[in-house]
This record gives sequence, C-alpha cells and structure tokens, in this order.
Amino acid sequence: MSNETYTFNAELRTATGTGASRRLRREDKIPAILYGADKEAASLTFEHKDMIKAQESEGFYTHILTLNIAGEKVEAILKDIQRHPFKPKITHLDFQRVDAAHKLHTKVPVHFIGEDIVTKAGNTVVHQLTEIEITCLPKSLPEFVEVNVSGLVAGDSIHISDVKLPAGVSSVDLAKGADHDQSIVTIKANKAAPVEDEAAE
Repeated sequence: MSNETYTFNAELRTATGTGASRRLRREDKIPAILYGADKEAASLTFEHKDMIKAQESEGFYTHILTLNIAGEKVEAILKDIQRHPFKPKITHLDFQRVDAAHKLHTKVPVHFIGEDIVTKAGNTVVHQLTEIEITCLPKSLPEFVEVNVSGLVAGDSIHISDVKLPAGVSSVDLAKGADHDQSIVTIKANKAAPVEDEAAE
C-alpha cells in the first residue's frame, strides 16, 4: 500500500433531507454520510471543489482516507459516489469508518500490464472485470491488483483464481464457490483484413 495520504476536511451537519441537501449544493457543498464501526451514522458536508479534485485520483477510491471532522480525525473508505446525470457535479458521498480490528469489504481496481505485447502480436485484450471485490483488514488493503497478460495468446483467459492476491486479502467471489470464478480478461485474435481482388475493376 502506498504511503501517500488523503486527508479531507468535513463539517458535521444537523439539517438533513432533500431540501437541506439542495441548499448545500447551491452553496457548492456536498452532503455526505459516514457510517460503520458500530457507531451512529454522521451527516457531513464537504467543499465541492475539494472532492472534485480528489476524485480525479485513483487513490481516492482505493486508499484509507482521513476525514478531519470538527478536529477529530476519522479513518474511512469511500463506499459510494453519486454524480449529477450530465453536469460535472458530485451530489452525494458515502463513507464507511475503518476499524483496524474488522475486515473491510470493498473493491480494488485491476491494473493490466503487458497489453502492448499482446496487441503487437495481432490480438485484442478484452477486459471482463476492471475491479475485484475483496475482504481484508485495513492494514492489508492493496491499492490495486496487477494482472500480467504479456504471455497470453488468442483464446487464453485469466480468471480470479489465477491471480495471486496479496497476503491477508481474499476474493469475495471465490469465497462463494468455484462457479463464481469470473474471467478477468480474455484474448481474442483480430480478424484478418480482407484480401483485395486485384482483378476487380
């Protein structure tokens, strides 16, 4: 896991409901909820500009975040982000508290390496999954899972069970049984370009 830290200031809010959330958005703020760790849920507010900048980084979705709430620092992970259907606006955020003694249930992105080798050989890399659902203790949370496709040829595929997850990290799907061993990536041969008929006028 990276040593990079993500810290964000948040304010507690007492006014809840659709009307209150609408007023916050007009003030360029984002309503949010923080829950988990056997504690009461807390309603929060974030500055929109801070979150817009944060969501451009992959780490915002995969790291343990530090929320500075009225002087108290709380560790959490982002569980959900809601966006406006057509405007570049975030409309709501869901965070889950992190407890060092309890396992997290979250998703981490898949990073594919060696794709250029496969495409140069005349094949296409087809991503079936871009995230893997995992459980682990907070200290073991990986930034991403790496999948090397450089040695694959047309017809090959990689499933979740083929990926070596970091120590202490388990696949949620594999825990459900072998029939949930989804394909992560497959390799398909490119169609040959049609040969032109030189005799045709």
